[in-house]
This record gives sequence, C-alpha cells and structure tokens, in this order.
Amino acid sequence: MYYKSTRDSNVNVTAAQAIAQGISKDGGLFVPSEIPVITFDDIKAMGEMSYPDRAAFVFSKYLTDFSESEIRYCVDNAYTEKNFDTKNICELAKLFDGTYMLELWHGPTCAFKDMALQILPYLITTSSKKINLDKRVVILVATSGDTGKAALEGFKDVDGTQIMVFYPVDGVSKMQKKQMTTQEGNNVFVCAINGNFDDAQNGVKSIFTDREVENQLSKNGLMFSSANSINWGRLAPQIIYYVSSYAQLVKDKEIKLGEKINIVVPTGNFGNILAAYYAKKMGVPVNKLICASNSNNVLTDFLKTGVYDRNRKFYTTISPSMDILISSNLERLLYHLCGENDSQIRNWFSSLADCGKYEVTDDVKAVLRKEFYAGFCDDMQTKACIKEQYDKHSYVCDTHTAVAVKVYEDYRKITGDTAKTVIASTASPYKFSNSVLDALGEFDSSMDEFELVDKLYETSRLDVPKSLAELKDKQIRFNDTIEKSEMKNFVLKSLGV
Repeated sequence: MYYKSTRDSNVNVTAAQAIAQGISKDGGLFVPSEIPVITFDDIKAMGEMSYPDRAAFVFSKYLTDFSESEIRYCVDNAYTEKNFDTKNICELAKLFDGTYMLELWHGPTCAFKDMALQILPYLITTSSKKINLDKRVVILVATSGDTGKAALEGFKDVDGTQIMVFYPVDGVSKMQKKQMTTQEGNNVFVCAINGNFDDAQNGVKSIFTDREVENQLSKNGLMFSSANSINWGRLAPQIIYYVSSYAQLVKDKEIKLGEKINIVVPTGNFGNILAAYYAKKMGVPVNKLICASNSNNVLTDFLKTGVYDRNRKFYTTISPSMDILISSNLERLLYHLCGENDSQIRNWFSSLADCGKYEVTDDVKAVLRKEFYAGFCDDMQTKACIKEQYDKHSYVCDTHTAVAVKVYEDYRKITGDTAKTVIASTASPYKFSNSVLDALGEFDSSMDEFELVDKLYETSRLDVPKSLAELKDKQIRFNDTIEKSEMKNFVLKSLGV
C-alpha cells in the first residue's frame, strides 16, 4: 500500500513516510493508492475481538510497511484502560430502538479526537524510525477546541517530539481553553490567535509549506509533522471505530450481518465523516452517510449543491469544534470522486484560496447526492434537542452530538428511512456544561465552569470525568495571544531557530 498526494498523483510514498511527513510538499494530502477490502467473514470475526485487536486488523490493511509487532506496539500502548475509562474504549449506547450513540469521548480529554491522538504519537515515532529520520519532530496543530488538547495530551513528553498548538482566542469553550492553557509537559507550546479556526488552520498550512522555515528547521535538526486530520495517521484510526461498531452490533444481534446502517456525524473539518466513508468503501454495509452541521453550514450547502462557498458570515456557536468554513479533508474525498485527477483538485483548491469558492462537476455532484445527506441546525434547535433527548431518554448530549441527533431526526421525517443508525457522539457534555445546563433550564450565570460541572452532575447523575474534575486546581501555563500574521515568527522563536 502506497500513498499519493491529492495534488500530484505521481507522488508515491509508504505509510511511514506519509505519517512522519504529515502533508505532501506540494500542499496536497496523502491518500491510499487503493482502499482495502474487508469481507463479511472479517467483520464477523472482529465481533469476537477486543478493540485493540480490531484496530490492529484494520491497520494491517493500510500500514503494510509496518510489521505486525510494530502495529501491536502502537495499538497496545494507545488503547488501554489507563488511557480510556472503559474496557471497550468506545461504547455503543442504545438511544432508542434502532438508534445507537457511538460514544467516542471516554479518553483522557473527553472528546472523540482521543481515539486517534492517543495512538498518533506511537505511529509518528515508529514511522520516523522506519524511515531513518534523525530529526526531532515538531507537531504543529490548529484547533477549534478538541484536537488541541487531545494532541497535547498524546504528545506531552514523548521523546523526539515537540508540539505547538494554536487556537482562536474567542472560539473555544472555557473548559477547552482551561484544558489547553494548563497543559503539562516539557515539550509543549500553546498560543491563542486573534481570529477564527480557519485563520489558525491556514496559518499552520502556510508554515508547513514555507521552504524558508523548512530549511531553518532542517539546519537545527528539526522537521514538521501534523496532528491535525490532514495527517493520514490521524484519519486512519478514525476508520476503525466505524468498522468496530458494525462488528459489535452484529455480535450483539442488534443487526444482521450484511444489514445496511446509517451513520450520522457532526463535523466541521470533514475528517470524521470521511473516515466513515472509507469504512463503507472497505466493505462495511452503510446506507447513507449523514453530515450534520451547525450554523456554519458550508458543508450542508456543498453536499446539496456541489458549490463550496466560504464567502459567508462566520458564526460563533455553542458547538465550537464545528465552527469551521474550510473543511480540509473534503479534498481527499473529492480526489477519489474525480478519478484521482490531481489537476482538477489543484484548480478547485486554488479557486478556494483565491476566491473562496469552487464548483464540482456534475458527475461528482451525482455521487455526493447518492452517498451523503446533509443538514444543519442553529443553537436554539441544538438546545431544544438536548432537552428533548434528556426528557425522553434520560440521555445527556453535548452540544455537538445534539446537532447530529437533530439533523438525523429531520432526515427520518423527510425520507421515512428507518434503517438502524449509528450517531457519532463526539464529546462529553461536561466539556460544555454551561450550554447543556442552559438547554436543560438549569443554568446559573453566577457559577464558574467547575461549579457548572457540579450542577450538571446534580442534574444528570452522569459521572464527571476525572480529567475534567482535576482541572480546577491546575495553574495556567500559557497566556500568549498573537495576530495570525505573527504565527510564523512565534513558531521560530519558540523553537529557538
């Protein structure tokens, strides 16, 4: 299995090279040269496996240059009860008949990013050794909230690495900000920028492809890699939990082997739902991929019309991890759908950079309509959904998961589709206690974020994650806020080059 660049199909690198490098030098994203296939017999066998065993099996299909022992080293160190509060790593909770919540937030930072970012450090360090890199790896991250903390936690004090995270100063929740600014570790840097997530993401991409910066790092024995989902090592682990969920539903006799399911994903950067697309193309029986957006509904409009237009108002919402107008991982999907036409990809994404807009071909539009359904809801609808699910099912959704539930309910009403459905639950409600309590009619503006956590516990009796409870007494380590134009200098100064 080799990996191509979305912007130059002649690029041909191993998985280790793709993971260590993070992004292609031409600015493209690495994609597998083919999508491997799993059979119904494979799915049935995985039902009897542990999560680490399922992960090892799926990785063996994509990381063909890794030995079995190297893959086992990565999965056995990442997916443990030391890192996750459940033996199953992720849980499937039955919301109501035929609908299941895939709880991806049982890791150390209480968000779905842990599913990939607990293993990524092992994938990167193993990859670096495999290709004989003698450089220290600098992980550069833009975050809308969850990726930053999950990456910081995964990479803290990992030998041979440093990590630097940029976040929009007013674009994350108070809990997310406290998680990042109190981060422990001798190899970590955290900085806020005046701007939104797209500004942070564009800044990081620009630094990645800056030859002057690359040369300065190289002279000092350093190289960049990424923990954002532009890195294949971030995306590949996300495929696993969709394959695993289907295998688990079959084992639990909730579905029959071969029965098609729907998958609903709240997403801004498109990586999480792209992973579900890869799982489908591998052989997981999926009927419809349902893409749920908040008021920043650029993906909803694109999937319905084939026109991607980021020239619109940017909303700061109660689901901040989805407050994104440039969905990086869409590039991978479009590369596959346009027949790996790298020239077409370059044209579309040059247009996006220059004009903020592009339109795909009619052939691609037809496939998008077949594979995906898209919908969105605003903050008021999100809160109403949180209240409704709690009243009906005694289930507390966070503000991102509720977006997915609302969009799915709309989908069922419009289509009448009653296929069994898995909804990706992407964060613990305790990360957004103020908004969740507001939805439940229990919000008290006089309380700080930790008093609100206690209040939400009194209301829901859902266990408070240990990592969030311990945040209260942690000291702030990182107070910097810079302009987006200063990101490059901040990186070089922090690294001492």
